[in-house]
Amino acid sequence: MDPARSVLLTDLYQLTMLQGYFEQRMDERAAFEFFVRNLPAGRNFLMAAGLAQALDYLEHLRFMPEELDWLNRSGRFTPAFIDYLAEFRFRGDVFAMPEGTLFFTDEPILRVVAPLPQAQLVESRLINLLHFQTVIASKAARCVLAAPNKLLVDFGFRRAHGAEAGLLAARATYLAGFGGSSTVLAGPMYDVPVFGTMAHSFVQAHEDELTAFDHFASAQPDNVVLLIDTYDTEAAAAKVVELAPRLRERGIAIKAVRLDSGDLVDHAKRVRAILDRGGLTETGIFSSGSLDEYELQRLLNAGAPIDGFGVGTRLDTSADAPYLDCAYKMVEYGGEPRMKLSEGKITWPGRKQVYRRYDDAGEMVGDTLALETDDCAGEPLLSQVMRNGRQTRPKESLSEVRDRAQRRLAALPEPLRDIAKPGSYPVEIAPGLVLLRQRLSERLRRH
Repeated sequence: MDPARSVLLTDLYQLTMLQGYFEQRMDERAAFEFFVRNLPAGRNFLMAAGLAQALDYLEHLRFMPEELDWLNRSGRFTPAFIDYLAEFRFRGDVFAMPEGTLFFTDEPILRVVAPLPQAQLVESRLINLLHFQTVIASKAARCVLAAPNKLLVDFGFRRAHGAEAGLLAARATYLAGFGGSSTVLAGPMYDVPVFGTMAHSFVQAHEDELTAFDHFASAQPDNVVLLIDTYDTEAAAAKVVELAPRLRERGIAIKAVRLDSGDLVDHAKRVRAILDRGGLTETGIFSSGSLDEYELQRLLNAGAPIDGFGVGTRLDTSADAPYLDCAYKMVEYGGEPRMKLSEGKITWPGRKQVYRRYDDAGEMVGDTLALETDDCAGEPLLSQVMRNGRQTRPKESLSEVRDRAQRRLAALPEPLRDIAKPGSYPVEIAPGLVLLRQRLSERLRRH
């Protein structure tokens, strides 16, 4: 049983509702949309991610014999329903914003249109896939804005909440503009560039730092990045200068040194001076240790001569905003619009489209949330990506998605680029959508 693709990786109520639909023959087409109700505090925008995994899940959705056997033995479901599940496949249509697209409150980034049982069953796993990568990509995009033109590497696998989370975080951070990840499997899985240095234990395992540095350089001659803060940071930098001529004679260059603790601004300035005096002007400084977009901005504003950063725990857990107030809600069933009237959770009914407008310089100036049938000015952001359960276009490479994300970030209005200040972006609600919600709300309250 492959956990990542198992249909049982869901909430129980999806299956209990499914039996209810089956018994009542409720299988007309339904439309569900995934959206975020409110942006987290400190977030001026979100970046859509996770669509590739969502489509792969839908395309391969089926119950395996061992899963059907477990459901049968659970005693919760009828034999006729188990037989129905044996032939269950996703045969719906999907419309979505491309990965790397920036979006805002109430804007659907994905719509599923399928027979009700199919559209309902996939809710939990779709939210799981879209939510997590969107959270991480949005955090990573803020790091990119805070440290433009710097090498950023995802260092967070060891602190991620599980194996899949660590792997998908590597994908999401690269998508958002990071240079790569320390997670090795992200290389063969997603073609993410993989980066690695050394740990303090490598230095501690040797009798002295100089020998440790020499041995590491011999083992990795094309990627010599030396961790220099195990004992005395500045003294270790001097040892790097001492070692460099001997390595050069063997055709080995010291690519960078790494700082992982202490006052990074002060250490980076002192180390830079030591390296420069020793003729190692081409040797860079790479830093890690409890970093996020706020710390990146602080370090660079303080003039720290750091060329690249490993960003870990606070990124792969999105520590300051670890979840989104997101939902996957029915907006149409049997050709009729549907909505919720729940207090504080009223939804917009009907299939919707998001139109984005730009100024002459290509900067985003405003969005319109409208019914799919409305004709509004701007670029429509949702397009069909799946028809009858099959993807409608060749799969994009992650590099292509990454390029799109960078173009979208470049079009972000200046007030929204400031990670330290709240900013607002205009999202208008089309009159037709306002009128539909008003009329449907009045009708539902009469019932």
